[in-house]
Amino acid sequence: MANGPWSQEEVRLAVADYKRMLVQQLSGQKYSKTHHRRALQSMLNGRSEGSIERKHQNISAILNELECPWIIGYKPLGNYQALLVQAVLETLVNDPIFDQAARHASEQPAIVPMGVNFDYWIEPIPQPTDISEPANTPTFLAMKRDYVAREARNRSLGLAGEELVFSYEQQRLERSGYGSLAGKVEHTSVKRGDGAGYDILSFETDGRERFIEVKTTAFAKATPFYISRNEVEFSKVTSDRYHLYRLFEFRTKPRMFALAGNMQQQLRLDPATYLASLG
Repeated sequence: MANGPWSQEEVRLAVADYKRMLVQQLSGQKYSKTHHRRALQSMLNGRSEGSIERKHQNISAILNELECPWIIGYKPLGNYQALLVQAVLETLVNDPIFDQAARHASEQPAIVPMGVNFDYWIEPIPQPTDISEPANTPTFLAMKRDYVAREARNRSLGLAGEELVFSYEQQRLERSGYGSLAGKVEHTSVKRGDGAGYDILSFETDGRERFIEVKTTAFAKATPFYISRNEVEFSKVTSDRYHLYRLFEFRTKPRMFALAGNMQQQLRLDPATYLASLG
């Protein structure tokens, strides 16, 4: 098996194969990672399946830094070749078919899925991904995309996620024998607007309030998300009652993980925009 650096042609083939799978995923088409990996292996210079998997994870890491969706199941892995960065920028990110598929996946409407089994939908908090420091060259920064931001502005997706959490909270309390509290669960963002600092008002079984902010994505579990200054500040003053529910893979198999407390302590917060005024 080959152990040396990947050649330019091997990198090109790997990125092209990854692009095909990613476009299929974004378009809702089924595909087999195993089939793709073995077909790619036959075109490479003695690379193992494990080596190919790691290269695909490297591609995910680059896409994550570029704020693009990446293949679910290929968790971002850092320490990638500079040659790979260039290939991803030129062959994948700049491809109009990928751009069209990613925009559609970010912006298409969503509805509340039926038949979600709440017994199995909570997952552990993902560990920080092993991602290299981004290549902050002018070329790299200029290629960043806004697919995560577009999805964050997708109101129908956000509302569907909130409605699913509303149902979950009612069921959680009812199953615990607190039907009277279940009847008091409130969809705050609908009833009072988006400025409250949370989306759902629920309760602990002892009657204490549980303030829930819902963040929903159709992309992978570790996809970054946007949180407002108001939401962060509210989490500080209500840290003993504040919860953030992160829903992911919403269109295919919705699951979620939860964070609790002061979000400034729970999350790495990167400034995304600035409010500017003259003078």
